[in-house]
Amino acid sequence: MERRSMLKSLGALSLGMATPALAKGEVLASPYAVNHQQVETDILIVGGGTAGVIAAIQAGRAGARTTLIESGSQLGGTTTTGGVAFPGIFHAWGKQIIGGISWELVMDCVQLNGDLLPNFSLLPDRHWKHQVTVNAPLYTLLAEEKCLEAGVDIRYYETPHQIEYQEGKWLVETVGKGTNARISCKQVIDCTGNALIASMAGFDVLREADTQPGSLVFRIGGYDYDALDLSQIPKQYHRVLRQNMLESQVRTSREHSYVPYSYVYVPGADSTTSESHTLANQQGRSTLLQLVRELRSLPGCENLKLQDLKTETAVRETYRIDGVYQLTHQDYVQGKVFEDSLSYSFYPIDLHREGKSIYQEFLKPDVVASIPLRALIPKKSRNFLVAGRCVSSDRLANSALRVQASCMGMGQAAAAAAVLACRQNTTPGEVPIDEVKQLLMEHGAIVPTK
Repeated sequence: MERRSMLKSLGALSLGMATPALAKGEVLASPYAVNHQQVETDILIVGGGTAGVIAAIQAGRAGARTTLIESGSQLGGTTTTGGVAFPGIFHAWGKQIIGGISWELVMDCVQLNGDLLPNFSLLPDRHWKHQVTVNAPLYTLLAEEKCLEAGVDIRYYETPHQIEYQEGKWLVETVGKGTNARISCKQVIDCTGNALIASMAGFDVLREADTQPGSLVFRIGGYDYDALDLSQIPKQYHRVLRQNMLESQVRTSREHSYVPYSYVYVPGADSTTSESHTLANQQGRSTLLQLVRELRSLPGCENLKLQDLKTETAVRETYRIDGVYQLTHQDYVQGKVFEDSLSYSFYPIDLHREGKSIYQEFLKPDVVASIPLRALIPKKSRNFLVAGRCVSSDRLANSALRVQASCMGMGQAAAAAAVLACRQNTTPGEVPIDEVKQLLMEHGAIVPTK
């Protein structure tokens, strides 16, 4: 046998020995095909973040067929993916003002992680001392468990691309990994935070020309802050080095628990579209990488390490609906309670400004703001609600309403109204408000009273 022929024969033999499956005649799988689905549900919730999780659990527990769409891979939004793992504030002036499903979820997380709560009976000198820090990965697991236990159909990696109202129902088309779903539902709750679905449905949305910066959350270590000679370090780096050493309000039974935390600002961060969200993440990561390089050049920080980086830039402000009622700054700081108020909010006016100090305005003693159902309903809409930071409000009021505990309360309120609207075959704004309040209280929520 010639040498070339012999080598060719040996090569074929060795290939057959190494890949016996191919030698037995296996063929390639069928070509990829999109799975087209028809889905019938009572309530469709778009966005599995801060408000959406609570809304889904409430709707499911109240007996409604509930579908939850989340474009990412996990639940929790700002608390988990964004890394702002202190979803307060649930207490004001020594009393609890937000309870129900959100507090149940937070408490389960605190207890399972072995943490202790702040003493809420003591009025703090700083509002953030009543924040409740949670273990973000654990929060994700518990949120998903509670949704599934409530019978919620969770659809990850999907996003709506078309929505229309036909014959008393919403038809929502979504695209996802290998799927294309057409979802028919009685009620829609937009929990995207951006009012994206409200805008897609044709309702008016509002925003400022300038928006608050977002924050990309991270942790650094590998240095001893107390040993640093700050006189040798430019002042602009003091905050980020010190912030990572701030002691959390959380305590374990054996020792103090520290939660290092810091962030870089991302000017104009907008999560409304895939393009704008991509840009926000890229800008944040680029800024952080430059910061790490600069910090490592400082005396005492030569061994500084980036220990954790959150998945996405946390966004403070995008679009808000033009609702049946717009909550104003004065409504908020005066603690106005409306006939249709369904949840509370307690946080200072908190407007972040790139390159400037944060503008804050604290509520006066015993003042607690409230959120009416009308602020969750877009003008001229039927069978449609929002919950979360896209609530109808002016900019200053929204800077306080956007925090997680307040958005969680909105999520439960919106879901309760949607459930009753389904039962009564009507739109949420026409459901008797006393019945909504009663359903909320049956599920542990704290309802505002005059």
